[in-house]
Amino acid sequence: QVQLVESGGGLVQAGDSLRLSCAASGVSFSTTAMGWFRAPGKEREFVAAINWGGTSTAYANSVKGRFTISRDNAKNTVYLEMNSLKPEDTAVYYCAAATSVSGTPSVAHMYDYLGRGTQVTVSS
Repeated sequence: QVQLVESGGGLVQAGDSLRLSCAASGVSFSTTAMGWFRAPGKEREFVAAINWGGTSTAYANSVKGRFTISRDNAKNTVYLEMNSLKPEDTAVYYCAAATSVSGTPSVAHMYDYLGRGTQVTVSS
């Protein structure tokens, strides 16, 4: 059974930093592309993605230069380092796994599994 468990969310002030983690189990992590999505409301939007080996990343324009996605294949964990947080970054953040694609997929339907999410709230 595949499980993606996010952690690290919380309430911070504008300008602060947070690091989200996502621990994966039940997948061949080293051959799985990983991504982060967020839902400020009902719609879920792409945030960042990383390929199998961690050599290629992709970001939404709204977070480019502020967020960094990384992975540790030895720990089956993907991270999202978020700096210079803004109130508009407030959302539930979800970890996602794409087991049958390479590269850095940025659309939700290319992912097979989704975590339950962790809330990030940025106050002004």
